[in-house]
This record gives sequence, C-alpha cells and structure tokens, in this order.
Amino acid sequence: MSLQGDVCVVTGACGFLGERLVRLLLEEDKLTEIRMLDINVRPQLIQCLEEIRGDTLVSVFEGDISDSELLRRACKGASLVFHTASLIDVTGKVLYSELHRVNVKGTQLLLETCVQENVVSFIYTSSIEVAGPNANGDPIINGDENTPYTCSLKFPYSKTKKEAEQVTLQAQGEVLQNGGRLATCALRPMYIYGEGCRFLLGHMGDGIRNGDMLYRTSRPEAQVNPVYVGNAALAHLQAARALRDPQRRAAIGGNFYYISDDTPPVSYSDFNHAVLSPLGFSIQEKPILPIPVLYLLCFLMEMLQILLCPFKRFTPPINRQLLTMLNTPFSFSYRRAQRDMGYAPRYSWEEARKRTMDWVASQLPKERERIKVK
Repeated sequence: MSLQGDVCVVTGACGFLGERLVRLLLEEDKLTEIRMLDINVRPQLIQCLEEIRGDTLVSVFEGDISDSELLRRACKGASLVFHTASLIDVTGKVLYSELHRVNVKGTQLLLETCVQENVVSFIYTSSIEVAGPNANGDPIINGDENTPYTCSLKFPYSKTKKEAEQVTLQAQGEVLQNGGRLATCALRPMYIYGEGCRFLLGHMGDGIRNGDMLYRTSRPEAQVNPVYVGNAALAHLQAARALRDPQRRAAIGGNFYYISDDTPPVSYSDFNHAVLSPLGFSIQEKPILPIPVLYLLCFLMEMLQILLCPFKRFTPPINRQLLTMLNTPFSFSYRRAQRDMGYAPRYSWEEARKRTMDWVASQLPKERERIKVK
C-alpha cells in the first residue's frame, strides 16, 4: 500500500540510516511532505535532495529531540513518524545520563507528541543489541522473534535502546486526541553497513596505521549477519506501508521485527576484510592475544576506569560486552518481517558489497592523507 499523500517525519534524518530512508521515500512514494528532524542538518544534503524531491515538499526541523516545541511543530498534521534518531555508543564514551536523555526520554517525548498531534503510525529503529548477546556468550544461529534467550543488559547503550523499544511497543493502541489509535512497531536491524558507514572508516583507518593489516578482534566462527543500509531502509518503508493497511496494521502493531538480508553469515572481523580486501588490506590470522586474556585485560581496564573516575574520564578502547558481542555467534532471520510486512531484500550481497567497497575506495585517499598528516 502506497504512502502517497502522507506527511511523514524522519528523526535522525541526516544520519547514516535516516538519510538513506529519506532518499528512498522520495524515490518510491509521492508523499505530500517529508519533515527532516535532526540536531544538525547539512545544507549540502538539502541541496542534493532538491534535485530528486519532485513534487514532495522537504522541510527541515533542526534541533534537539528533547525540544518539545520543535517536536510539536514537526508532528503537527503528520500521519507517520520514523524514529531513527539515537545516540550510538559501543565503547562507553558517552555518559549514561546523556544516552538516557536522548534515547529514552527523547522517544517518550516524541510518542507523547504523536498522541497530542494525532499521528497514527510510529516506527522505531531499535538495534540487535537489545537482544544480546548475554554475558555468557550463549549463541543464537538463525534465530527469530520467538527464540528464547536470557539476557540481562548491562552496557548503557544497549539498556537505553531496550528501554526505548519497550516504551514504543507499550504505546501501541494509545488513544489520540481525536479519538483515533496509535500503532507502533520496532525494527531491530543487524549491524548496518554500506555507503556512509563510519565504523567501516574507523576499521580502515586502524588498518592503515597497522600497515594495511586489519586487526582481528573476533573469531572466524563467531558468525553474525550484517544488513545493507539500503535493505534496512526498505524494511522501514515496508513497515510504514503495512501500518497503513488495516489488516496488516493489526498484525504488526505492538511487535518488534529482526531486519537482516542475504549477506552471508560471517564474523565482524572477516566482514571488514571481505569489504576492504579488494583495496589491498589483509587481516591477522588470530587475535593478538587469546580471547580469554583479552577479556581479562578488558576487566582490568574497566576497573581502572572506575578508580580514575573521580579524577579523570578514561574510556577503554574495548570492553567486556563489546568483546563478547564480537565473539558470539548471533544471527537472525528476516522471515517474520517478510511474512507480516512484505519485506524482502532489494540488494543482493554482491551488489551491496560492491556499492560499499566503491564508497570505501573513494574515501581511501583522504583517509591515508589524514593519517599521514597526523
């Protein structure tokens, strides 16, 4: 079902996923208006979108997700919100209070605004990290939404994303000001890669500093299934279309969905190598130290972090949860999303890899120059 005629809000619209989603919406459906909400909107992006927007009005709402007046203006008259905005932190650099303010409080405030402004559909971009892995590193291979798994989240980013997801799903069926009902769903993408992925740039930079050798931080058998950004954006569009269909709306409202594609299961380290190897990067056969030793070092660094806390902020480059995540087989199927919302990956692994590799290749000279200057 088309979104033609709709007015939609995209939070985090200038982010990695948000920008791709905005472009997809402009290409696929003749919306009346797309409202881009972000804390920092790049003028160059708006100029690029002007060339492809057609008759769709593209409006900019620049500011913080905790600004209630900004949210009210952005949501007034809208029928759909894609909430992709989030503070992402995998190493613990960001204070928990700030993560909670943006990821949880921001989501709560946005949902409250949707109720006040009669927005009927709300799609939340969650994360695979809300599922785990747990501290024991118990694996899941090709799991689904019904796979039982015990996990007590301790890392601040994971905790705030999980709390925000719960807030979203609990808002399902809330009565709007005009008497209608709000429908919500949450999408849990795997690790998202593609053009614009800053994590890939970071790994490439580390590889350059190491003589074009990529560090190995995950065992080859710790397979996960990353998802290409174009397919992750498509899943959001399909979810929006499904929520507009009365029958599908009832089926998916209040539920979460794992979003993956046909990227072959591979460890995080070997995935980086698969994308960067055509550019001349090799990879270490084994981690510099055995994983148990690395785990102990992470523990010691975390203890040092606590001891230094009153005097200096110290962030270890890796922590126990991140090390566990990198070394736990953790893969999920997209079949439920395919069944309920009609999602099917548009980009094959071969095409996704080529598009990603071409983008990384375009960034390589600048990255080498930047690191050389340092």
